[in-house]
Amino acid sequence: MIGSSGRPEADSSGQRFVSLATFARNAIADYRSTAAVLPSSRQLARAMVEPLRGRLPRIVVEFGPGTGVITRELLDLLSPDGTLLAFEISATFVTYLRESISDPRLQVVPAGAETAAEELGRRDIGKVDGIVSSLGIGMMDSDEADGIFRPLLPALDSGGAITQFQYVHRMRMHGGRVEAFDVGDFMGQYFRNVESSLVLMNVPPAFVITCRDPRDGRGAPSNGNGTRGLGYTRS
Repeated sequence: MIGSSGRPEADSSGQRFVSLATFARNAIADYRSTAAVLPSSRQLARAMVEPLRGRLPRIVVEFGPGTGVITRELLDLLSPDGTLLAFEISATFVTYLRESISDPRLQVVPAGAETAAEELGRRDIGKVDGIVSSLGIGMMDSDEADGIFRPLLPALDSGGAITQFQYVHRMRMHGGRVEAFDVGDFMGQYFRNVESSLVLMNVPPAFVITCRDPRDGRGAPSNGNGTRGLGYTRS
């Protein structure tokens, strides 16, 4: 809900319970799309939006908002005349977001992240200040993830960033087996500057990967297992 300041009010205990129950039901029904069993913690949400703090962003894209934990943090930072485009494929989450966050700056797009570049063009949006992604990249094959991020590189404003989190185990299913998979290395094919920081206050703990300075359209070569072995800054 929105308070008199125009900002989203903090969830009440009742709202938090509804949010948790909604998230859990959806995770059980479609874990591959949700890629989590619990909503992000407030600490993880704050870390995810940190690159936008102090910038008063006007246009921000969010992937996989779920029940809106990170969405609310983004709205706190967004310009009064800004727009937050939140791409969500779960009809349950789409309904929940529209009913629980009454902020005209939030535009919930009931479509997958792979449609984002097309949607920006349809809205005549040339540049965005940031992209905040809660997608389960480890649940995707490399081509699927590439189809999401590569088309968005020209739309990221200079000084803008993409943030993506990954749970601390840094594993994925690939070809029917579990293997190591570092999202930071994967994102290195698209960005020259990739940094990772650990958020312990989340279940499970997670790394926040912040990506700046897009490469050209070709990107870096793959080593065959979805990572690029380019190295990046870890903290």
